[in-house]
Amino acid sequence: MKAMAIPTNSRCSIARSLEVLGQKWSLLIVREAFHGRTRFAEFQKIGVPTDLLASRLESLVEAGILARRPYQEPGQRARVEYVLTPVGEDLLPVLAALSEWGDEYLPTGHGPATIYVDTTDDRPVHLAFVDEDGHVVDPAKVAYRRGPGALED
Repeated sequence: MKAMAIPTNSRCSIARSLEVLGQKWSLLIVREAFHGRTRFAEFQKIGVPTDLLASRLESLVEAGILARRPYQEPGQRARVEYVLTPVGEDLLPVLAALSEWGDEYLPTGHGPATIYVDTTDDRPVHLAFVDEDGHVVDPAKVAYRRGPGALED
């Protein structure tokens, strides 16, 4: 049975997100797009097999995370590159959360591979829970509760 066929999963934001982003390589392709990579050959450098890369790029385009854009080098045939859409750009906090978690709990000993900074002054920034008044809330004081769209157990 497919996971999304279960009503609890089809209503779950996490399950729906993983349906698009949970396949191996998908988030790494998005990571590379944030690094400015746009071309098929550039994405291949992360080690994803060619057929799988084509499939993942197609899925990310279908989900509206990446868009195809034609380009042509002088004297070359026309090709397609892949650029982040506004939907894809909204994944930045997801990547930042995974980065911070990995840096904290799965450190390499070499320091963070990515540092998220404020573009106005280059100071590091971190993710936080913020209440409706703009105050940062300690994660220990944040509860995980079912929303109105959830099915009852």
